[in-house]
Amino acid sequence: MKIKSIVSYNLNGIRAAMKKGFLEWMKETNHDVYCIQESKAQEDQVDPALFEEIGYKGYWVCAEKKGYSGVTIFTKVKPDNVVYKSGMDKYDNEGRIIRMDFGDLTLLNCYFPSGTTGEERQAFKYKFLDDLYDWVQELKKERPKLIVVGDYNIAHTEKDIHNPKSKNSGFLPDERAWLTKWFESGFVDSFRYLNPDQQQYSWWTYRFNARKNNKGWRIDYQSVTENLKDQLKACQQLNDVHHSDHCPVLLEFK
Repeated sequence: MKIKSIVSYNLNGIRAAMKKGFLEWMKETNHDVYCIQESKAQEDQVDPALFEEIGYKGYWVCAEKKGYSGVTIFTKVKPDNVVYKSGMDKYDNEGRIIRMDFGDLTLLNCYFPSGTTGEERQAFKYKFLDDLYDWVQELKKERPKLIVVGDYNIAHTEKDIHNPKSKNSGFLPDERAWLTKWFESGFVDSFRYLNPDQQQYSWWTYRFNARKNNKGWRIDYQSVTENLKDQLKACQQLNDVHHSDHCPVLLEFK
């Protein structure tokens, strides 16, 4: 396996994160691949040389709307193939999916929609979940070794949220049921598989001193197909890293 370590990280704006030392942290940690969600920048707004100097090439899918959404992959390992379009225009226009192939391994970096702004976006989120599920099941027939990382914007179980009585978007019964269906369709939740009882969060609201008090949600996932689970070495939320309202999640392979 070419890839030994993948970081998934919702940066809530890559330019803001770079002002907080993100680039220096990347250089220091030196993992193989960094999958960024919510980069919130157009590709020409970030100097590629800054990343190339520390050994990484960047691949971007940007939202049509400036300052919004977007996914980026920085990798030291050269991919055999990069697919910038899923073919689902309404999601591609929002910069939500990028695919990269390394040999027989396929990596998807995804930024799932949030439904927190109201019924219209919640409906859009449900449609995305259904469409992504069908699209990935088809892709799996062609590319059976899949890793799907990113901000899923759903806490799956009561272990994944500080307040399991929440009735907010991100912990709604239909969203949680979708994740159950996802994991029953041949995917493994890497963190939960390796740490069945551990309670760690990957996102905290900026309000109420939530991060200081660790009142968070685990909404960032690293799904791998069943045929890869025996190669999993470790998966952890890196709670001490602060460039965003999320923390990075590190997935390591044997």
